[in-house]
Amino acid sequence: SQAIVPQADSIENWATIDSLLTAYPWPALMAEKRVDPDDGSSYSWDEIYTYYKNNYKKKDIEHYWSTLKVQRSSAKKQAIVSTVAKKSSSKKAKSSANVEFTNPVLPGGFPDPSICVVGDDFYLANSSFEYYPGIPIHHSKDLVNWTLIGHAIHRPEQCAPLGLPTVASDGGIQAPSLRFHDGVFYVVVTSVFQPEGAPHGLCFNFVLTATDAKGPWSMPQKIEGFPEGMEGQIDPDLIFDDGKCWFLATSIPEKDTKDHEGQGELWIQELDLSTWKLISERHKLWRGSSRVCLFVEGAHLYKIDGRYYLMAAEGGTGRNHAVSIAWAEKITGPYHPNPRNPILTSRHLSINNWVHSTGHADLFQLPDGRWYMVCLGIRGDEECPQSGEEPLEMHSNMARETFLVPVTWEAEIEHWSPTGPPGHHKWPVIAPKTGKVERRFPVPFGGSLPNPPFKFHDDFDSEILGLDWNFRRPPSNGEVYSLTARKGFLRLFAQAQEMEDCKSCSVLGVRQRESDFSYRACMHFSTSMMGVEAGISFFQKDNHYLNFVIVRTPAGCSLRLVQVLPGKKEGFGESPAAQEVVKEEMLAEYNSEIILGVQSKNRQYTFSYSLEVGSAGVRMLPFCQLASNVLISRKYTGAYLGLYAGSSGQALDNGAEFADFDWVQQEAVRRRR
Repeated sequence: SQAIVPQADSIENWATIDSLLTAYPWPALMAEKRVDPDDGSSYSWDEIYTYYKNNYKKKDIEHYWSTLKVQRSSAKKQAIVSTVAKKSSSKKAKSSANVEFTNPVLPGGFPDPSICVVGDDFYLANSSFEYYPGIPIHHSKDLVNWTLIGHAIHRPEQCAPLGLPTVASDGGIQAPSLRFHDGVFYVVVTSVFQPEGAPHGLCFNFVLTATDAKGPWSMPQKIEGFPEGMEGQIDPDLIFDDGKCWFLATSIPEKDTKDHEGQGELWIQELDLSTWKLISERHKLWRGSSRVCLFVEGAHLYKIDGRYYLMAAEGGTGRNHAVSIAWAEKITGPYHPNPRNPILTSRHLSINNWVHSTGHADLFQLPDGRWYMVCLGIRGDEECPQSGEEPLEMHSNMARETFLVPVTWEAEIEHWSPTGPPGHHKWPVIAPKTGKVERRFPVPFGGSLPNPPFKFHDDFDSEILGLDWNFRRPPSNGEVYSLTARKGFLRLFAQAQEMEDCKSCSVLGVRQRESDFSYRACMHFSTSMMGVEAGISFFQKDNHYLNFVIVRTPAGCSLRLVQVLPGKKEGFGESPAAQEVVKEEMLAEYNSEIILGVQSKNRQYTFSYSLEVGSAGVRMLPFCQLASNVLISRKYTGAYLGLYAGSSGQALDNGAEFADFDWVQQEAVRRRR
């Protein structure tokens, strides 16, 4: 073979390399995978070339060029890369400076992130509220590209102790903390629900365990030992220290000790892992830094360089959301707050900033010693429809999502401080260059590919429902779906129960991941019963959704778009939901098969359909348009894109009416900023 690449000292610029690497026919070899013998990673030559081009300047490539040779085969006249040197961890960190990831790293309704590090693996848990399966667990090797690997609540028998079958909207599973100790994963979490006979919703705390984050997970173990009458114990965390397990949570202080309304109090107590009971003395730790904002909550406790750091959210989960931190010499305190709290917030930024409400964070250290933080935030993608005297704000349909932020630690000498003793103190500095959550940051590890927009396709060839699918509450009205009744299809059985608070019905969906997207589903549906309907559904809550369905009427089958919107706010509640048929059109040529779709673009939902199922180059016919902020999130969870079947309240024999779905696809499109 003949070497065709000059030595490094003759490389003038990347145009030289580009011309060399594009001068020969690559296709087969560029797509071919090679396995790194050191760590088992698999790369194509195209990925290797792109990595070097994006990550190294001339002076860097000179160091690596001796290991990167392009040769030409006289037979195939193709270039190949023969060897690539293994990069050290520090070189990876340096080389990541020119490659950026896009926030949020976990787009869609994934709030209240908690993260743990196990070797070179990262695991992330999020709140799921009333949705089932609950507590999604993601895994990543690079903190940028995440894979859903399971749920901590994934079996029907786990749901009853947590109150999920009849939980109210925005109740249920809140603020899980994910930890790993001695080969066991722990999720400790609050479930908010109203037990039978109780006058209102109550907070209960549970622990679930697993030896594999994918599952199976244990039955939820209720934490016992709370004082009688103690209310508001929420957002727990676990810390393992000196042979003990400590339980950290937030409560409402005793009335005669409150400094102001809305104040919370963090406390800690030892937890007996054999009985799941709180033991020994309870220690009150901190009420937060702010006296003008709301509840301190979502706390995590870390032991770093011999000191204990207590980090918590403050200000509520809206625009005043923030993260503050304090330190102590002993786990039980006293805790001394950072005089520069909050260490993260967006409350001071413009109402038009790309993200707001940042908070509820979890700190973690990489194996190479660097630090990062995950937190929640709300993108300002859509204008909120004005209601009454509310100011115009920017929110999104996805609600609270998971963001990744770099962290450094800085030491300072405090000669005098009103918040603690003088001396040498170290504090975390969040996003040290700008002090705020940015849309893009350098990837943490060199070699990471930037996280692409979300794509989802399910052709229902498996007999097990994919992990991305969620129900509003665990199905409880008989069989809801089948993946075996018709091979290669999801059969969704129609039910009389419609969307209603504290009820489950025949609706399931996957999270909307971006404000702009396309979503389609291919449905086979035939019925002779009046009022039975099936199609696609876009839903936020039981009183906030859009159904785009085929419905049987006396005149035949019609295509109908129904809009259900929540009423105006009335104190802490809302007036009854308003339902409206946006458009209805008879489909004389409908023959039991249809593709239903919606595209979100230019702040408009465009609904469309096609009766040309199975033909190449399907032509979608426009149906109608709505403003995309019709599904703006007003609560804790984000929008879902899903499937629906119902009977307009009419009683049905179980399994008598159904729709078969052949495939579903969602393609998210990032808006340019």
